Amino acid sequence: MAGPAREVAEAVSAPDRGITQHAGVTASRPGRPARWARGRWAGGFIAAAIALFTAYVRLSATYPVNSDGANIVLMSWDMLHGNLLLHAWWMSDVSFYTTELPEYMLIDAIRGLGPDVTHIAAALTYTLVLVLTVLLARSRATARDGAVRVLIAGVIMLAPQLGVGIFVLLLSVGHIGTAAPVLAVWLILDRAPRRWYVPVIAGGVLAWTMVADSLVLVTAIVPLVLVSLFRAIPRLRSAWYELSLATAALAAAGVSWLAQQAIHAAGGYTLHPVPFRLIAPAALGVHAATAGNSLLALFGANFGGLHSAVSIGPVSVGPVSAAFAVLHLVGLALAAWALGRTLRRFASRELIDQVLAAAIVVNLAMYLFSTFSSGVLNGREIALVLPFGAALAARSLAPLAGRALAGRALAGRALAGRALAGAVLAGYVAGLGYELAQPVSPPANARLASWLQAHHLTHGLSGYWQASVVTVGTGGRVTIRAVTTGGGKIVPYRWESNPGWYAPGTQYASFVVLQNQPGFFTEWSPGPEVRATFGAPAQTFHTGPYTVLVWKQNLLAALSRPAP
Repeated sequence: MAGPAREVAEAVSAPDRGITQHAGVTASRPGRPARWARGRWAGGFIAAAIALFTAYVRLSATYPVNSDGANIVLMSWDMLHGNLLLHAWWMSDVSFYTTELPEYMLIDAIRGLGPDVTHIAAALTYTLVLVLTVLLARSRATARDGAVRVLIAGVIMLAPQLGVGIFVLLLSVGHIGTAAPVLAVWLILDRAPRRWYVPVIAGGVLAWTMVADSLVLVTAIVPLVLVSLFRAIPRLRSAWYELSLATAALAAAGVSWLAQQAIHAAGGYTLHPVPFRLIAPAALGVHAATAGNSLLALFGANFGGLHSAVSIGPVSVGPVSAAFAVLHLVGLALAAWALGRTLRRFASRELIDQVLAAAIVVNLAMYLFSTFSSGVLNGREIALVLPFGAALAARSLAPLAGRALAGRALAGRALAGRALAGAVLAGYVAGLGYELAQPVSPPANARLASWLQAHHLTHGLSGYWQASVVTVGTGGRVTIRAVTTGGGKIVPYRWESNPGWYAPGTQYASFVVLQNQPGFFTEWSPGPEVRATFGAPAQTFHTGPYTVLVWKQNLLAALSRPAP
């Protein structure tokens, strides 16, 4: 982060760079106070980023790791140990291959196999996204205007809400990680001169990112193409730069597709198709409510109950949490105001403002009118709306706020405005402190993992949500592989798994775990299918909501072929 921090410091102190005056003497070089100012900005920026990263590791730990995150850890662990193409892996509909997985590999190399890798990686990702957001918000502004921009964007993103907000932004390996390279592209377009190589770099980064996440098509490529063409059409003869941007963005989609085909042809991973379907008009009301709750959760203002843990379920919002949720409506209101203002004055706004607004609109439309908006936890599909909205709010509001707060004729209003802004900032910081005071949640099924270790049961099978989280939670000392039902039998589960796990010649499994507790994440009890596949168990144990069936044979030999 030293590079971005230095850039901020240099840009903020830009007015001191050219001419310094003291007692009527003009100097062509910045004086020592200017250099100290740059150093203080750089040091403060780095210190703030480190402090926030530390806080976000702790905040992520308030939500339990589940098998989604655990499977990403297992993928990166496999890559770290030589399987760089993830040979034979069945992935989900998003690979994360060029975004989160390299990050996870690095943390695996340092920390080893364990559930805290998920919390560290999530905190690192969110911190990077926040840093890039405030840099984009600041743009080329200097002095007071730049500081106001940084504060607005940073405060809006400061405290992800307990429950759904943490799950979407600081735990679930979802699309928030995609925001980092996309924001880097917007920074390049915002800061770089109009040169031929800028579209090439932008297209290259977008192609690289789309290998990991096809949602880039919605959040970056389509908006950039639409905005570039909008700016180019009135002046086609002189719009080589805008037309180059549109061409590079379209080319990125094609290059990423070719790259994925090459990976697959070389024996790499296999992706599931994206389950995108448009909703029926009659369902629009329900999906609109879900989309609204998802937005509230992203901006920390969800009132519909905090889904705090997969093992606990929804909990009611207490008065303290409700008060902070009300306060976080400020961030959402600012983002909505900035979006509306940008759309009203679209033709006169800067390229990046237009792109941010277009990306928010396209992303929200995709979510609202598709089956993605089937549940508030799917808010990860619009996670980029938060950093984009925060950056757009800062870029739109800061110039107006700076002029208003500095006006001598409106000294009373300026003082009141500063007090209000200070109160909001203090409230957001207090909200973050309140969240950090909440207890840490152990990984899902931690009780099961401890029981299996104590009874020396080390290799078994279970449902998706019971499996990999135990494997990672025990550092690989207990391995449970995910299975499902198919044709009345138990078959391997083809979702974020490796077919090599189910090979009876090299792998072993002697028990099956059933979980009878109702709930999306907590129920898996296909007892008849288990007995139809493996026969009667030699032993049966009950511990809490779990039933552990044990055989004296390798169960993998009896598994049917994988379900399609």
